[in-house]
Order: sequence, then structure tokens, then C-alpha cells
Amino acid sequence: MSVVVCGEAMLLMLAEPGIPLERATTFRRSVAGAETNVAAGLARLGHEVRWLGRVGADPAGASVLAMLRAEGIDTRHAVTDPSAPTGLLLRDSHPARAIDVQYYRAGSAASRLEPEELTFDMVREARIVHVTGITPMLSGSAHQATLRLLDLARQAGALVSFDPNIRLKLGPPALWRERVAPLLGRADVVLAGEDELELLQVDPAGLDGLVVVKHRDKLATCGALRQEAFPVPVTDPVGAGDAFAAGFLSGLLRGMPYEVCLREAAAVAALVVQCATDTEGLPDRAALDRALAGFTEAGETVYR
Repeated sequence: MSVVVCGEAMLLMLAEPGIPLERATTFRRSVAGAETNVAAGLARLGHEVRWLGRVGADPAGASVLAMLRAEGIDTRHAVTDPSAPTGLLLRDSHPARAIDVQYYRAGSAASRLEPEELTFDMVREARIVHVTGITPMLSGSAHQATLRLLDLARQAGALVSFDPNIRLKLGPPALWRERVAPLLGRADVVLAGEDELELLQVDPAGLDGLVVVKHRDKLATCGALRQEAFPVPVTDPVGAGDAFAAGFLSGLLRGMPYEVCLREAAAVAALVVQCATDTEGLPDRAALDRALAGFTEAGETVYR
């Protein structure tokens, strides 16, 4: 198992493009959740991925697990909770104005994640364990489960990848600093936005691991390396950060130099923002190679 992710998987209902959420009558069903998006991205790029988490014993949970399995993601350790619902995310999609995102996750099955549910066998063969700041912010027990996951990753000799993925609807900045900021110091790979590091009051120079910073101007840096965003028309920006993480971690798993990891991360993100939903634009390996050739070599834009 190349990668183990642990976190939230929600049913996504996406309003028809360009229609405000309160006026929409047609919705597209998909799956969402930060770690889940990364899992889907890595699976499409050919890596073996295991998803750890909880869903409700409801149609939404069954749909989420079916979509994960359709991507080839191992869900054998997923917990189905008969007494709590699967989280729901409703949002609209506008390329030129603010997007309205509504979460219905209070008391969800994902928020009931308990540390004792996670065992060494789940991560034994993992090369990378990836988690985001969303999971420890779901509840006190999910926070403790995240701490246990990091301990298990260390025991297994896996690299810990961490993305703060700050969502202020889950809690005020002070709570993010209390729960999430310390976790960056326990990670081998940190993928964070410039604004997130500022909110968490974390100096990237003080972190021991590999730090990738996504800047406000869409530039990504890894030490002295710089990667500009590829200029593409943006249909839906949601999911770009998770796509970037999937591209970067894929490069790491294949032993690529960091500049290649950055370039592939930017390319995966550029493909995702051109499509609706968090996962629709995630490429397979061949599609990513074609996109990179188009972005960097100005080659043929039609694949015949």
C-alpha cells in the first residue's frame, strides 16, 4: 500500500454551473473531502491507496464508498456507523464570483472517529500517510485519532504528509492554532498555503520536514525552487489544493526530483480547476503526461 489517508468523505451535491445555490434546481452528485480528493488523485495516477474513515449506514454513505471503490481505493477498513449520518456538502460553481459552500457535518459519522479504531496493521506497509487539519478539527475524538495515526505512521516508518487545509467554519483561528499548528512539526512533508501558515503562526523555516508553500499569487515554492501556476481557464477552483498535493506526493513516491514534483503538482491542479467537482478533472498518468507536454512544450493540443 503506497499511501494511507485518513479523514472525511462527504456526499457532494454540486449545483448546475453558474446558478446560485439558493436558486439551483439541478445538482450533480459526487464525493468530497480533503483526504478523499487526494486519495482519488493518487489512485488515478497509478498508486495503491487505502482510505480510513467513517460513513453513515445510509444511501449517502453507500454512494461514497461505491465511488471510492470505483477509483480503485481500498476501503476495507472503512467503518459504517448505523447511528450517525454521512456528511453532506452543498455548493455552487462560479468561475468569476465567490462560491457558496454549505457543510452539513455536525454529528456526522466522520466526526465520531475514535483513536482505538486505528491499528498498526492499517498502515504497516504504507510509504506515506496523509492527513489534513480538517480531521482533527471535526471533534475531540477525531483529534486524538489523528495523533494516534501519526504515532502509527512513525512506527511503520512511513512519511507523514500534512496539509492544514484550513476551513474556518470548523472553528476559530485560536482553535486551529491549538490543535493543528503542532501537527506541522510532526510531519515529514508539509503542503501549506502562505495564508494558512500566517494564521497558524508557524514559520516554515522552523519546520524540520520538507515544506511546500502555496503563495497567494499561485506561486508554489519548495526551498529555493519555484513553480508558477499554469495559465488555464478556471471553471471551478475548489479542490485545487488537494489536486496539487496528489501531484506532488505522486512525484515523491516515484523518487522524482522536487522540481518535477512541483511541476506535476501544478499540472494536476491546473487540470482540476478546469472541471466541475473536486475530482472530475483528476488525470491518469497518460493524461498528466499529455497535459505537461502541452503546458511546457507548446505541443499539439488535440489528442488524436
